[in-house]
Amino acid sequence: MLRFTYPIKLTSERKDGGYVVTCRDVPEAITQGETTDEALAEAEGALQAAIECRIEDGLDIPAPSQPKRGERLATTPITTALKAAVYIALRDSGISKSEFARRMQVNEKEARRMLDPKHPTKVPTLERALAALGRRAEIEVN
Repeated sequence: MLRFTYPIKLTSERKDGGYVVTCRDVPEAITQGETTDEALAEAEGALQAAIECRIEDGLDIPAPSQPKRGERLATTPITTALKAAVYIALRDSGISKSEFARRMQVNEKEARRMLDPKHPTKVPTLERALAALGRRAEIEVN
């Protein structure tokens, strides 16, 4: 099962105030916020940007580790999580993007756009893409 909820650490910034946010699983996701609520919201944006960059650069997306004491959890937006899941499933499947496009019954340009983090792919399309790769999405609400 893939998850896109990561443990983050909020460090109080004594000199300037506010909080610095870091994520040991996705070290490039660094941000800050004046309050804890703002820092948590910023963390989600930083995780989204980092995962989108990893997709664009063809890099691995790490699985979240177990939270340590004092860490909080930050979740990526659902569409980002779904795109990341399709990206990981496609890489794990070993099939080509042209085979993926054939399974989706779309042209290769449309298949590439589906994985483009900047393209607003609809959730049903991403669910169909996961199904074409033998996977399905579930939503858990906490």
